[in-house]
Parts: sequence; C-alpha cells; structure tokens
Amino acid sequence: MNEARVSLTPTQLGAYFAFTEVSSLLRHAVEKQLRDAGDLSYVQFQLLARLGDVPNGQRRMTDLADGVVYSRSGLTYQAQLLQQRGLVTRSPSLDDERSTVVTLTAAGRAVLATVFPGHIHALHSLLFAALSDDDVDELARILGQAADHLRAIPPRSATPRRRKSS
Repeated sequence: MNEARVSLTPTQLGAYFAFTEVSSLLRHAVEKQLRDAGDLSYVQFQLLARLGDVPNGQRRMTDLADGVVYSRSGLTYQAQLLQQRGLVTRSPSLDDERSTVVTLTAAGRAVLATVFPGHIHALHSLLFAALSDDDVDELARILGQAADHLRAIPPRSATPRRRKSS
C-alpha cells in the first residue's frame, strides 16, 4: 500500500497544540470545580447534565454513552456510582428489553443545581472572558464543524455490537 505522506502546516500544528492546551487546562479546572462542589467526576457531571437537559430526565444508556463519547462499560460503572448516591435510577427500557434507561432523581437535580453556578462561572472566567461574542460564535461554528466531521465516524459506543455465534 503506497499512501501519500500527509503533513501539517505550521499554522495547523499551532492550532492543534493551542486546542489541546486549552482543552487540558479548562478540563483540569472544571474537574476540580465539579469535584469540590458536588463530588462529581467530569463524566458523572456530563451524564447528569444530559439527563437534566431532557424534560423527563431519562435517556437510554447507549444514547448517553454516545453523547458523552464514553464506553458502554465505563458509563455503566459511572451510572452505578451515581445510583449508589441516589442521583439516578436505572431500569430496563419499556420499549426495548435489551436497553437500560437512566433517570435523574430529585437528589440528582439538586446536585446539578449546586454545581452549575460554579461550573458556569469557571467557563466564563477561564474561557469566554478572553473572547468577544463574535469570537465565541466563530469558535462554536468551527468546533461544531469539527465535531460533525468526527461524528461521521461513530464512536465505539455507537457501533453495532457483534453477535455471538450460535
């Protein structure tokens, strides 16, 4: 197989390094805020926030795993930890017996209400304070375009499971 060698321009490499640096610095600060305010990991917060974002507070585990780009088994473990704290419940889906539905509890909503003010403050002060509204619009457009491109290749959690041979 003879593939053409692909390289990055200095601008592309600089953009990549800036993106990874911003992502790492922001994630570290956000994870600390979530841990301090609600004893939540970043993934646990994402799970709760996605449940809090739908009117009935319910989603299938597979949809959550795809949304947070996390493995099914890893998300199952995180959901189990949240269930032990009384922040979510898990039950079989009424529509598909193979699926598990995760539901946000009142205690889960209370934890979200506790962590969100600090979370929003961290995002504003660490990321958005340095950007104009036009910059934020452009950033959202660019990152949305990149996310759409990456989503064209589904994450592992969204790929069909292999069936066991009989």
